[in-house]
Amino acid sequence: MDSFDKGWFVLQTYSGYENKVKENLLQRAQTYNMLENILRVEIPTQTVQVEKNGKSKEVEENRFPGYVLVEMVMTDEAWFVVRNTPNVTGFVGSHGNRSKPTPLLEEEIRNILISMGQTVQEFDLNVKVGDTVRIIDGAFANYTGKITEIDNNKVKMIISMFGNDTVAEVNLSQIAEL
Repeated sequence: MDSFDKGWFVLQTYSGYENKVKENLLQRAQTYNMLENILRVEIPTQTVQVEKNGKSKEVEENRFPGYVLVEMVMTDEAWFVVRNTPNVTGFVGSHGNRSKPTPLLEEEIRNILISMGQTVQEFDLNVKVGDTVRIIDGAFANYTGKITEIDNNKVKMIISMFGNDTVAEVNLSQIAEL
C-alpha cells in the first residue's frame, strides 16, 4: 500500500450512468472487501422547479452530470477497484501516466455536502500555529509536535522521530489538544 490519504475524489462517468456507477461501486467495495477504504459514494443533486404541461413540480436534478464523488482511502487496491468500475472513465485531478488523483479541498466538499442537506463534521479544536498537539490517529499516532502550518483541514507539524525533527502532515481530525 502506497498511500493512506483519505479524502473525497471526483470520478468521471458516462453521463446518465451516475446512479449505476454508485450502485456498482458500492457492490464492488463489498465484493473486493474494500469497505474500510471505499467509505461513501455521493451524487450531488439539487431540487429544481420544472414546468410541464402548465403544471409546476419539484424534481431532483444531478448538479454535476457525468461526475460522482467518492470518499476513500487512496490505497493502490482501492484505486484499482474504483477506476476499473464499469462506466467510470477516470478520476478528475489525475495527471495521466497512471498517477493517483488529487482529493478535493475540504472546503469544496464541505460546500457540496451542505448544499445537499447533509451534515458535515465540525472540528471543535482551538489550535493555532505554534501550539503543541498530540496525534491521535494514523501513522504518527501518539507523537506530539508543534504546529507549523494549518491549511483548511491539513496540519503540518514538527515531530521528533528517531532523534531527528521530521515534518508530519495530518488531518485536523487526527490531532488533539494537550
